[in-house]
Amino acid sequence: MAHFALVDSGNIVASVIVISNDDCGGGTFPGSEPIGQAFIAGPHPGGLNLKGVWKQTSYSGSFRGCFAGPDFIYDPVLDIFVPPAAP
Repeated sequence: MAHFALVDSGNIVASVIVISNDDCGGGTFPGSEPIGQAFIAGPHPGGLNLKGVWKQTSYSGSFRGCFAGPDFIYDPVLDIFVPPAAP
């Protein structure tokens, strides 16, 4: 399974979804990311709209720093996800 994070205009992660490795070219990053992004942007049953900026994230943390979750910050310069600050 491959995980993709929806990043809003402020570089904040809004949500994370899971798609099949088959839908992103086998799931091997970084080649899987543009294939997964195209799948996510495509038509979906019931008119589900998944438009936006989607970045692949690693459940094991093997790329992009750590596994993204809601309210994490995406740093486009370092190309990593950063956990939100502790309260």
